[in-house]
Amino acid sequence: MIIKNGLVFHESGKFEKRDLYVEGDKIARTAQGETIDATGLYVIPGLTDLHFHGCVGYDFCDGTVEAINNMAEYELSQGITTICPASMTFSEERLNKIFAAAKEYKGETGAELVGINMEGPFISMEKKGAQNPEFIHKPDADMFYRLQEAAGGLVKLVDIAPEVDGAMECIEEINKDVRVSVAHTAADYDVAKKAFEKGARQVTHLYNGMNPFHHREPGVVGAACDNENVMVELIVDGIHSHPATVRTTFKMFGDDRIILISDSMMACGLEDGQYTLGGLDVTVRGNKATLTKEGNIAGSVTNLMNCVRCAVKKMDIPLESAIKCAAVNPAKAIGIYDRFGSLDTGKRANIVLLDKDLEVKYVIKDGKIV
Repeated sequence: MIIKNGLVFHESGKFEKRDLYVEGDKIARTAQGETIDATGLYVIPGLTDLHFHGCVGYDFCDGTVEAINNMAEYELSQGITTICPASMTFSEERLNKIFAAAKEYKGETGAELVGINMEGPFISMEKKGAQNPEFIHKPDADMFYRLQEAAGGLVKLVDIAPEVDGAMECIEEINKDVRVSVAHTAADYDVAKKAFEKGARQVTHLYNGMNPFHHREPGVVGAACDNENVMVELIVDGIHSHPATVRTTFKMFGDDRIILISDSMMACGLEDGQYTLGGLDVTVRGNKATLTKEGNIAGSVTNLMNCVRCAVKKMDIPLESAIKCAAVNPAKAIGIYDRFGSLDTGKRANIVLLDKDLEVKYVIKDGKIV
């Protein structure tokens, strides 16, 4: 396949007008065969969502191959070619079942399942958000390793509230085997700083599920900003963070350290109504999902490509930066950048073509138009 005359994204964060070649399922230096005229189109690597719970009526925590398959097909249709869905706070027995289903999943018609984001249960009761308090558990390395075995090694991220008893020891023990993200936490600056010193390298949905940045109490946000080894997730759906906050975050962290995520729940791709998340009832109206009982925001109802559009069209984030944060950075964060996340020669040919309005014109997965 030859994709001709497109504006091709380079991992450095620039677009350049050139041809892109695909041989088999890889990006190549040259090729023959089908030609796509990409004149006037942006040619970008497929996106990676490393934090979402569900879409089109299915949830990763359904714990079935069917659910993962339906989620993966929807995500691929939107230009998200690799997925790392997130679990919720459940019992070890339930998480074991969910992770075993992910291990069993061998789908070939949707986005590729490249990992699991273990968002619960090692979180703070004070900042539980939409997580079920019944199953919150102190950080436990042995429990993680049991679940990782059930998952066949698929767990790429583990979320931990560092102020909870046993958290620092757990971070220190597991950080060589999995990426630790500070999450759902009431930690202050010093505790968060210590967590990063112990090996935590990410912050889950920055600003949400933590104390706000304050000029005398900078908290997790300030500690993350001070540590150049730490990346931060950002939900850019127009609900979770004000446009000015998003712009400020890009100034604080730069586009090398921000990971755009959707944090979508099962209502993504569907109409308003009543849904569930982590066993809790959720009400969806417009672009907002809230816990029916408490009123807390309960994830988003948008996909990652829509987050890119929102960042660019409504928040004045450069397209180059948005693509970098939705394709390059998440792939680097979960250790798959050797195969995915850019259009370098030799990488998997997961490619999306967007028009000037950022609408999807082509999705190419493993070198085939889907």
